[in-house]
Amino acid sequence: MSTLVARLQAGLPADAVLTDPDITTSYAHDMASFCPAGVPAAVVLPSTVEQVQHVLRTATELRVPVVPQGARTGLSGGANAVDGCIVLSLLRMDRILEIDPVNRIAVVEPGVVNADLSKAVLAHGLSYPPDPSSWEECTIGGNIGTASGGLCCVKYGVTAEYVLELEVVLADGQLLRTGRRTAKGVAGYDLTRLFVGSEGTLGIVVKAVLALRPTPPPQLVLAAEFGSAAAAGDAVCRIMAAGHTPALLELMDRTTIAAVNELTRMGLPESTEALLLAAFDTADPAADLAAVGELCAAAGATEVVPAEDAAESELLLAARRSALVALEAVKGTTMIDDVCVPRSRLAELLDGVAAIAGQHGLTIGVCAHAGDGNTHPTVCFDASDPDEARRAKLSFDAIMALGLELGGTISGEHGVGVLKKEWLARELGPLGLELQRGIKRTFDPLNLLNPGKVL
Repeated sequence: MSTLVARLQAGLPADAVLTDPDITTSYAHDMASFCPAGVPAAVVLPSTVEQVQHVLRTATELRVPVVPQGARTGLSGGANAVDGCIVLSLLRMDRILEIDPVNRIAVVEPGVVNADLSKAVLAHGLSYPPDPSSWEECTIGGNIGTASGGLCCVKYGVTAEYVLELEVVLADGQLLRTGRRTAKGVAGYDLTRLFVGSEGTLGIVVKAVLALRPTPPPQLVLAAEFGSAAAAGDAVCRIMAAGHTPALLELMDRTTIAAVNELTRMGLPESTEALLLAAFDTADPAADLAAVGELCAAAGATEVVPAEDAAESELLLAARRSALVALEAVKGTTMIDDVCVPRSRLAELLDGVAAIAGQHGLTIGVCAHAGDGNTHPTVCFDASDPDEARRAKLSFDAIMALGLELGGTISGEHGVGVLKKEWLARELGPLGLELQRGIKRTFDPLNLLNPGKVL
C-alpha cells in the first residue's frame, strides 16, 4: 500500500491522491444500489493525459487493478470498486477543448458533463443529441463507456453514432488514437466503436471528438392515456408504421405514474394503465401531433391531450425524467432492468412484467423509450428484508429471461457492469463470449482494467 501510494504521488499533484478511508469509501460504487463493491486502496483524480498514463504504468508495474469512474450515475455497478484497486476518477478532466461549427464537431475531455456540452454548443446553433435521464450529472466519458442512450434516441440515435475519434490510454500506459474527424472514414477495423460500450475494460478514454447537429426547433409533446399495455403497444406500432419520426416516444405504466405523482405532486392521471408521450421538433409539430393523436385514438386511447406550448411540454418531459428517482423512493432500493425488445413486442414485455410482479409479490414499475423498444422495468424492494431482496433478484432475472424470449437484449443503454454479467453469457453464447474475452486479453492481458465487469 505504501509503495503504491508513493509511486502514484510521484507523478500526481498532492491533492490528486486520496487515501483517507472516509473519503475513498464514497467512491466505491455507482447508483446501482444492490451491486457488490470493494474497498479501493486509493482514489486518484488526474487532470492531464500524462497523469492518466502515469497511473496506468504504475498499476501495470505493481499489478494493481484500476476502476475508471465518471460521475458514478451508472445503474449496473460498472464503476464499482474492487478490493485493493485504484479508483481512477476522471472528473477533473472536464474541459471542452474545441467547438467547430464548420465541421460540426466538439472535442472534449471525459469529465465534461453532458448538459454542459449541450449548453456550450447551443451558443453555436448546434446540439449534442444523446440525452440520458441523468444528463445534468453524467459525464461524456461515462456515456461513452456505457454507450448511453436517452429520450431522443428514436430520432437522433445513441452515443455510439456521435463518437468519431477517441484518444485512449491503454493498460500499459500507451496512448492510442482511434477513428477520424472526417464525416466519412472506413480505414481499418472500427476500434472506436469497440471502445464505446466497453465500460472501461479495454482502455481509459481521455479525449473524444463528437459529432454535432444543428439545433432542432422547440418540441411539442402529446400525452395519450391507454387502458391497457396492449393498446399502448398498438399505438406505438401504428405511429412507427405510418412513417412518423417523433423526437421522442416515451411510456410510463400505472405504477410509475403513481410514483412520480407521489414524489413531484404533478397530478398525472393515475386511472390509466399506460401514459404515452410523443414529441415532435419538426417545422409543424402541431400537425404531426394531430396525426399521431388520431393514431392513438384508433389504437384505443381513452384521452389524447396535446401540449399547448413549450412550457407545458417541458413539464411532461420532466415527469418522465423523474421516473427512476420516483420509483427508488417507493421502497428505498431498486434493481433497474434495461431490457430492449422489438417495438412490435413491447406490449408483451409490459404484460409479462406485470405478471412477474404479481408472482413475486413486488412493486415493479416500467418506464420505457417506447420508440425504440428500450424498457426500464424497475423492481422496488426493501434491501433490509432478506426475503424481499431474494424475490427482487428472482423477478429481475425473470424479466431479463422474458426479454431474451421476446427476441430482445439484456441491455439497451445502461451496460452490463456486474448486475447483468451472468446474463451476457446467455445472450452471446459460448463462441461469442470467448471471442469477446479474446479481445479483452489483447487490450488488457493482465486483466487490470475494471476486472470482474462485463465478461
